[in-house]
Amino acid sequence: MIVTITSSPAASLLAAHVAPGTHLSCMGTDTQGKQEVEPALVAAASVFTDEVAQSVTIGEAQHAVGAGLLQAGAIRPLGDVLTGADPGRRRAGEVTLYDGTGVALQDLAVASVAVARARERGLGIEVGV
Repeated sequence: MIVTITSSPAASLLAAHVAPGTHLSCMGTDTQGKQEVEPALVAAASVFTDEVAQSVTIGEAQHAVGAGLLQAGAIRPLGDVLTGADPGRRRAGEVTLYDGTGVALQDLAVASVAVARARERGLGIEVGV
């Protein structure tokens, strides 16, 4: 799992940095021009979000959609995964990307579950600054 939390205007996470099966949570400030992840990586991932319209206009998907690499209709609402309407991850090697666009309560719930599951499995490292 990789979490990005920046307001970067240029991609700092590239496809070459990401192994198959990785989950990305892109939580940085959503603004026009913001870009934490290269568009090719966004387009290659299965993308989930809390708000599709915001993801494609000011979120992490804006550059991939703008370049024609990803269709807005391919972005899946996280709520559909939570209700079982969408299966979420479909295969072990699939790269998944969650574009958190600012529904704070939902962001906190997702982060809490992700941390709990990682701890249960003895995965990840805690990094402090």
